[in-house]
Amino acid sequence: MGGNTFGHLFKLTTFGESHGSAIGGVIDGCPSGLKIDFDFIQQQLDRRKPGQSKITTQRKESDTVEFLSGIFEGVTTGTPIGFIIKNDNQKSIDYEQIKDKFRPSHADYTYWAKYGIRDYRGGGRSSARETACRVVGGAIAQLLLNMFSISVNAFVTQIGGISSDKHYSTLDFNSIYKNEVRCADAEMMDKFKSLIESTRKDGDTIGGKICCVIKNVPSGLGSPVFDKLEADLAKAMFSINASRGVEFGSGFLGSTQRGSEQNDEMFIGNGKIRTKTNNSGGILGGISNGEDIYFNTAFKPVATIMKKQTTVDVNFNEVEITGKGRHDSCVLPRAVPVVVAMASIVIADHILLNKTSKLKSIV
Repeated sequence: MGGNTFGHLFKLTTFGESHGSAIGGVIDGCPSGLKIDFDFIQQQLDRRKPGQSKITTQRKESDTVEFLSGIFEGVTTGTPIGFIIKNDNQKSIDYEQIKDKFRPSHADYTYWAKYGIRDYRGGGRSSARETACRVVGGAIAQLLLNMFSISVNAFVTQIGGISSDKHYSTLDFNSIYKNEVRCADAEMMDKFKSLIESTRKDGDTIGGKICCVIKNVPSGLGSPVFDKLEADLAKAMFSINASRGVEFGSGFLGSTQRGSEQNDEMFIGNGKIRTKTNNSGGILGGISNGEDIYFNTAFKPVATIMKKQTTVDVNFNEVEITGKGRHDSCVLPRAVPVVVAMASIVIADHILLNKTSKLKSIV
């Protein structure tokens, strides 16, 4: 099975299944000498873990990370950083009913079609449980980015058909983790929560959007053609469970505008080249221009619903199926730290790549 490693220089490889004994990963390419803040890493994991509020799955996992290598006396050694997170609250019995059935809009059938076998317990490798490993890698990437004063924040901007229309520059990022929905717009918090709760009571699920803002990114990150910065960020977002769309800057709105409306005029501010607007989302020609990088990621509703649906089984019989077990009615609140983690890995990776693009950075 391929596709378990992400990154160019700063690489994260993950392993494990939802109902196995543990999940874990290996981080390659992290420079030596980076001081590791273990409390910060655990804080990030706590923001993603299940069972943290009434609007998330009630599976209880401590999500305590155990580092196995690559760190000595609290500092990275430059060697691979290995870690594990033990699974201690599996209820595999909940999945006995679907061991021979393919759940609608899950990866059950496609995994079976590709490998001829599947771990039906919680989706196995396709479970969002795997994203906890990304949060560990992303937290270490964030510690690296702190050295460059680069910040990465994400927050929910839409649940179902309800959305916030406020520009991110007017929002308080410090409020994101002070509410269950992970929203930065105080006027929308209760509305989002109410919609998620009413959807859950209906035995259904709902999707939405998450905005990510990356500040203080230097100009010059990214490469032309196939390794564009936005291409790597888009791949990172699309690798997250349930993601279905990514738009940078003004996004799809730009397709309805004229060039005179869309273009970002330039000027000199404090000795630097700046743009009056930022419709491009901080990236031009696949390379950062020094403005804020911002983008939206759309997530579909969680596929497991507590309603009867039709499907097929491994013997090609048409059957009925009803969701059972502990599941999120909306994935967005717990996806926020995963978006931050994956964006942080991409930017940290490109920071390291950029160090090799100029001779003066090497000698």
